[in-house]
Amino acid sequence: MPRFKRSLLVLLLLIFCVGCDQLTKEAAHQYLALQPQQSWFHDTVRLQYAENTGAFLSLGGDLSEGLRVFLFQVFPALCLVALAMVLFAQQIPLFTAIAWSLVLSGGLGNLLDRIMNDGRVIDFMNLGIGSLRTGIFNVADVCITTGVVLLVIHTFQPPRSSVQG
Repeated sequence: MPRFKRSLLVLLLLIFCVGCDQLTKEAAHQYLALQPQQSWFHDTVRLQYAENTGAFLSLGGDLSEGLRVFLFQVFPALCLVALAMVLFAQQIPLFTAIAWSLVLSGGLGNLLDRIMNDGRVIDFMNLGIGSLRTGIFNVADVCITTGVVLLVIHTFQPPRSSVQG
């Protein structure tokens, strides 16, 4: 795929994913923040508002503010800039570009949250069956996870052999 078309696809994925993430977080803030958790499908899906100052499962939330700013804003921002430069400047396979675009969009969504919400990320979804449950997460987390899963799948695929006649 030509670089321009691949870059356009990456840009569209970023706009769509970050836009969905920010819209859903705003909706969660407006409609869930002061409400009790809501449950559907025999408690398989829960919506409950949470603000997370840490990383995955609130890890690092009890660190000093300065360290949290560095670990959850400055360092990720530098990594996201580097990733964006690679995505837009390098010729990488389309599947890989899509996977890394999802990781980038999720990272941008959560970074925007931290910048706009005094170091906090809005989370609001929880899935599970019985006592087996995920942590509370958001659309940006889904984008990151999907991108990483695609990269892992791609890594373990056997190489395509070329047929010569």
